[in-house]
Amino acid sequence: MPREAPTVKMIRSDLDRTRQIAPQILEHLRERILSLDLRPGTPLSRAELQQQFGSSQTPVRDALMKLEEEGLVTVYPQYATLVSKIDVDLARQAHFMRRAVEQEAVFTIASSSEAKAVGDRLALATETLAKLSETTQQGAFSDADRAFHWIIFEAARIEHLWPIIRRHSGHIDRLRRLDLSAHGKQRIIDAHAEIVDAVRSGKPETAEMAMKRHLSGTLSAIEEIATQFPDYLQLR
Repeated sequence: MPREAPTVKMIRSDLDRTRQIAPQILEHLRERILSLDLRPGTPLSRAELQQQFGSSQTPVRDALMKLEEEGLVTVYPQYATLVSKIDVDLARQAHFMRRAVEQEAVFTIASSSEAKAVGDRLALATETLAKLSETTQQGAFSDADRAFHWIIFEAARIEHLWPIIRRHSGHIDRLRRLDLSAHGKQRIIDAHAEIVDAVRSGKPETAEMAMKRHLSGTLSAIEEIATQFPDYLQLR
């Protein structure tokens, strides 16, 4: 993966003009940042974004403000707006929150009468992940990984926490994307399989520990990631 920060060349997306434009621009930019298609340090020109999206100034400004609130862009008034570096401290905090929620979620699921049925759904999601691991579609692989975790939120009946977790996960998600490039996909598939087995078997403590190991993998590789991508990370 190249390490220099090029000037952004946006790909015009087909916006639904019957809906609000700002949320669509926000989602488009967020997804490109999380996928590292827009890498840390990439400048985002408001004028260029307006042209590419066929939008007025206000929706672009609103989208960038939301991205700034999520810590995904840094705005230097009267100077530039840049895709932010990956803040390792914020990644650790997001990891702490997500681990607390998802460990409790799989514990709850594995303790319930629905454990076997949910385990079967998670197994199918893991099979999809395994098939995608054999392709070069990293975006599709990441989407399938998110689908696996969404099943857990849904089955534990904590769906309303999902957007909150997602909104605060930008830094840890980008770290995971770098970790995926460095270590491949098999580790994630193996971790999912451990969780599936524990849930299917109705073993809440085992499921909880499997989730803890799974979510802690990326942070344990911080030094290696920082060595490989020194310009991408902000270390405190």
